[in-house]
Formats: sequence, C-alpha cells, structure tokens
Amino acid sequence: MVAAQAEPDVAARCTGVTKIYWTPTGEVHAVQSIDAVFPAAEVTAVVGPSGSGKSSLLRMLAAVDRPTAGQVRIADHEIGGMRPTQLRRLRRKQIGYVFQRPADNLISYLTVADHMRLAGRLRRMGRKRTESDAGDLLEALGLTERRNHLPHQLSGGEQQRLAFAQVVVGRPAMVVADEPTAELDSASGQALLDSIIELARLGTAFVVSTHDPAAVRAADRTLYLRHGALQAESTKGQQHMDLHDIQPLAVIDQSGRIQLPPEALKLFPARRAVLRWDDDEVRITPP
Repeated sequence: MVAAQAEPDVAARCTGVTKIYWTPTGEVHAVQSIDAVFPAAEVTAVVGPSGSGKSSLLRMLAAVDRPTAGQVRIADHEIGGMRPTQLRRLRRKQIGYVFQRPADNLISYLTVADHMRLAGRLRRMGRKRTESDAGDLLEALGLTERRNHLPHQLSGGEQQRLAFAQVVVGRPAMVVADEPTAELDSASGQALLDSIIELARLGTAFVVSTHDPAAVRAADRTLYLRHGALQAESTKGQQHMDLHDIQPLAVIDQSGRIQLPPEALKLFPARRAVLRWDDDEVRITPP
C-alpha cells in the first residue's frame, strides 16, 4: 500500500489518469490524462455524452479498476500500488458505491434497519456506534418510520435514500454514484439530491455521474468529459449542460506539456506547433 501525507480537505485526487482497454479491434482510450480533485464534504457531478469516460472514471474512483497510467489517490492511498486484499479493505472502509437502479443496491429480505446494521458490520463498527449512526442517518433522510420495512415496501425514492444512507454509515471518505436519479420521477429525484447534499455536509465526498440538469445545479462542482478527456470544470452557479457552450480545457502536465482536446489535435497533423505569447495570452497555431 502506498500512502502519502494527508490532505485534510481532499477525499480523492486524480493526476494524469489514463485508462486504456484492449479489445480484439485495438486499444480504447477510455480516459485520457485527467487531473481532478474531489474535495471532502462536497458533491461533484461528472457529465458528458455516452462514451465520454464517465463510467471508467467512476470505476477507478471506486477502486474497482486501476489506471493504466497516472495516479488515483483515495483517502491518502494510491490505488495503483495496492494489492487486491488492500483494495478490498479500502473499498470496505473508505468507499461507498450506489448503482443506478434502486433495487440493485438493496437485499430483498433485509429490512431498512437490517441494511444499516449490515453496513456497520462490513465497516467493522461496534454495535452501539452502528445503532447511533444508523438512527441519525435514517432520521436525516426521513426513513425512521420505515426502519422495519422491506425494500419492496418502499418507494423508488425511499430505496435510493436507503442506498445512500447505508453506504455513509461510518463516514467513508467518498461515495460514488452512477446516475442515481435516472430511475426516479422529478419529485423523488429532487428529494434524493437534497439528501445527498445533506449527507455530504457530514464530511463525505460524493461523486455523481449524471445527465440530470437538476443534479448538475445541486452539485458544488461539475466536471465535463468528452472523448475521455476533461473538457472543462465549473463551480456551483456556473454549470452548463451543453458542452458546446463552455470553453474546453487543455491539461498542462508537470513538465509543461499540453494535452490538447481531440478536436484541437486534428488541426496539428504534423504534431508541430508555432507558439506565441505575451503578458496575458498564449497562442498555439499550426506551422
């Protein structure tokens, strides 16, 4: 396991992260040289069209996949240097994952209270601490009166709120969620987003992939992906859903090299450029 000096306000950090899949037809560059920070106690939305790399990025943040190049650091541990048993321990203690379909997150024969107790056992929490934490979370998410209900007795919105409540037991560093509002109506979706914001304020970072404009508006920060690259990022109040309306980002690595977005790279078939700059502007043009 590779540990580093703690960053108290950062739950996870990606540095030059690239993910390549090998298929019978060749290489697929799912994620390309992404640098991003995921602050504690904040909600980060990840948006982009299908095939933009959202799922691949989330799988690495959930410590399910390792990067092909670069570093993913979660709760002060760089996952590329960890053994499988260490990754499992990291996932169990520091990472929560919520699937898109509410029913996929729950066990049909366990009550609401049972789900919370199981989450505490998986995180090696004592019974007293689990009961206290579970009680607080169920009250915060409006599920106290449902504690003895089975999943099929809950609405879709209540099922998703339970899914988030159980993964936050023990306060992991980060919760990763794949389009959590996609299966919900607008009212249930907004209620879930309100719950996520409330849970984040307890200290856990939330990373949510989404196509939902309401989720983007609710997020503290938004990352915009296209073709596996980070095209832009914004903070609350600055978000856009249309990638054509925002200024693309080019990544500058530690040695000063610039990673151009794929659309811009097409303008440089010879892989050479003329560089001009003055006090406040740098211009790159084909020779």
